Amino acid sequence: MPAFYKKSFLFDPEKKEPFRLSRTKLELFINCPRCFYLDRRLGISRPSGPPFTLNSAVDKLLKKEFDIHRAKSTTHPLLKNYHLDLVPFNHEKINEWRENFVGVSFLHQATNLNIFGAIDDLWTDGNELYVVDYKSTSKNEEITELNSDWHEAYKRQMEIYQWLLRHNDLNVSDTGYFVYCNGNTDKEAFDGRLEFDLTLISYHGNDSWVEPTIIKAHECLISTKIPAPNKECEYCNYITSLEKINKKI
Repeated sequence: MPAFYKKSFLFDPEKKEPFRLSRTKLELFINCPRCFYLDRRLGISRPSGPPFTLNSAVDKLLKKEFDIHRAKSTTHPLLKNYHLDLVPFNHEKINEWRENFVGVSFLHQATNLNIFGAIDDLWTDGNELYVVDYKSTSKNEEITELNSDWHEAYKRQMEIYQWLLRHNDLNVSDTGYFVYCNGNTDKEAFDGRLEFDLTLISYHGNDSWVEPTIIKAHECLISTKIPAPNKECEYCNYITSLEKINKKI
């Protein structure tokens, strides 16, 4: 077991205490049950890449910017451009809900899994709440829709936040918003500053998949058998290829 994984962080079928399972780990289960089992049950995680520190900086600055309007109960100019009469939702737990490794949580009684995830923001029209997620990238074309295969994970991210907030007795709209920040590379020089074009993409979520997926993830965790390699998983394919090579040596 890697040194950075403590046993207390791993799933133990014998323990009666609720087990915390993050939104990202549930997404890992969707992508590959084998990798999920190795990670949450045995403490063997996928190799991690470098942190996206620039993306994190954009997220942090956006939160500060929308917090100004939250304090004043005013509409951000971006929303006015899209003719939306929404303001950032002011709640005593908003900072807790946005904090990594804390977030919004709900104990799923049937599985004893405490599901949690950290949102970026919440907007309101005075009646319903709208989940907001910040995304940043740099592409030549304007980003106006979520039409790539990897955008499906973004949609599930939005939907599980909607599910979590609803299970915290909040009136959440099926409609959520992605604030997409696209780094502008058309400038003549860098000059120590990077400018972004902001677009707002609405998404109509459907969280009906969340609970069945939690149940399946729990069934995976309590099993004594490691799931078979997933042919669609590049990590499983790497290990399978490596094992074949080792047998020939």
